[in-house]
Amino acid sequence: MINVNLDRRSYQIIVKDGALDSLVEHLENNGEKWILISQDSIMRYHGNKLYDHLLNQGFNISKISIQDGETSKSLEVYTEIISKMLKDNFDRSSIILSLGGGVVGDIAGFISATYLRGIKYYQIPTTLLAMVDSSIGGKTGLNFSNTKNIIGSIYQPAGVIVDPQLLRTLPKEEVISGLGEIIKYGAIRDRDFLLKLSEWFDNLDGFPFMEAIKHCCRIKASIVSKDEREGDLRRILNFGHTVGHALESYIGYDLIKHGEAVSYGMKCSSWISKEMGLLEYNDYTIINDIISKLPLPKIKDLNIEKIIEYIASDKKYDKGVLNFVLLKGLGNAIISKDVSRELIYESIKVLE
Repeated sequence: MINVNLDRRSYQIIVKDGALDSLVEHLENNGEKWILISQDSIMRYHGNKLYDHLLNQGFNISKISIQDGETSKSLEVYTEIISKMLKDNFDRSSIILSLGGGVVGDIAGFISATYLRGIKYYQIPTTLLAMVDSSIGGKTGLNFSNTKNIIGSIYQPAGVIVDPQLLRTLPKEEVISGLGEIIKYGAIRDRDFLLKLSEWFDNLDGFPFMEAIKHCCRIKASIVSKDEREGDLRRILNFGHTVGHALESYIGYDLIKHGEAVSYGMKCSSWISKEMGLLEYNDYTIINDIISKLPLPKIKDLNIEKIIEYIASDKKYDKGVLNFVLLKGLGNAIISKDVSRELIYESIKVLE
C-alpha cells in the first residue's frame, strides 16, 4: 500500500494483481447507496461483472455508463448524471465508484466534489495512464469551449484501487499513452528510473508494469502529500502538458491520446530547457531518444499559430504569466516564468 498523507483527507493507493476481484475487501458497506460510473467499452469488459458481483455481495448499487471518448467530459454529461442521482434519491452518505480511465475519473470525481457539496468516491483506474497519474491526487475536471479541464476542482478520493491485470484488455495505443506519462515521472524526479525506462522500452512486450506503476504512484503520492493544491511543487507534474494540452485541442481529443500529446510536449519542453542552458545536450539527447522509442502517431503540417492560441488559454497562466515546467538536468524539474512565445513556437517546429 502507498499512502497519500493529507491529514483528514489521507488515503491509500492499493496496487495488486486481481484487486478488482477482491474489491469488497477494500470497501465499506453499511447500507449506503452506491453508484458505479464507467464508460461503455469498460462496462462491457469489466463493469457489468463488477456490478453483478457487488449486487450479490449485498451492495445497494446502481450503474451509469457514458460514451467512450474525451467528449463525455462535458457539462451535458455531467448534468445527465446529476439528474439521475437526484431522481434516484442519492444523499450525502452515497458513494461513487469510478471505473475507467482519465475521462471517467475526471467526471466522476467532479460529480463527487459538487453533488450535495461533496460525497465519497473511489478511483478504480482501468488505463495505464490513470493508474500512474490521473486517479491520484484528486484533480477532477470537465472540458469546455475546446479547453481541457478548464472546469474542475481538487477533491480527494477515499481510496485508489489499482489492478494491473486490467491492462490485458487495454488497446495498444492506450498503453503507449500511459508509457508517456511514466516517462514524465523519471524526467521530473528520478534520473535512474528514466534510464531504466530506456532499457525497458527496447522490449515493450516484457515491460515490468507492476514495478513501474508502483514507482510512479510513490512519486506522485509524495508530491501530492507535500503540495495538495498545486501551490508550487505539484506544478512539476505538468511537465510536457502545456504544449500537450494544446496539441490535444488542436488535433482532436479522439485523434491523439493524452499521453501521446504529452510525449510530444515533453520533447518541446526538453528542447526549450536545452536552448535556455538548463539541460545539457547529452541529457537532451537521452530523453529525446527515450520518447522516440514510443510508436507515437505521426504529426505534420501543424498550424503553430493556432497551437499557440490554445496555449494562451491554458489554465497554468498566473496573473498573465505562464508557468512552464522545464528540466534543470534529468530528474530535476523546475518552474519557469521566462519561457517566451518565440521559444515555444520554435520548439513545436521540432516535432515535424
